[in-house]
Amino acid sequence: MNIPSASVKELLEAGVHLGHKTFRWNPKMKKFIFGEKNSIHIIDLLQTVKLLNNAMLEMHKCVASGGKILFVSTKKQASELIAEVAKETGQFFVNHRWPGGMLTNWKTISNSIRRLKKLTEELNK
Repeated sequence: MNIPSASVKELLEAGVHLGHKTFRWNPKMKKFIFGEKNSIHIIDLLQTVKLLNNAMLEMHKCVASGGKILFVSTKKQASELIAEVAKETGQFFVNHRWPGGMLTNWKTISNSIRRLKKLTEELNK
């Protein structure tokens, strides 16, 4: 299988270089910021391409060995695409609000899901 890769040109055309307003930044991300224009951080696309391509390679390895990927995007612009890609590839996705504790408190979340399924079954009878 061909592993997709990203190019700086593609990321630039998609607007990936446009970050948040400069007052909304996390100092831990400083090494990934190329500069600033009109109070908006400009993301370093050379680093982004390298890291994105590494991530795609690791995802390919994970899926090839039977692993699963969790796609997450709560942005409206990507919501449908995330769901579509995840379904087509048999993976998991969250494309609306991220439930607090979903990864760190799975026991409680899974109980809530089970309860919701039971209630749905009861309502459909």
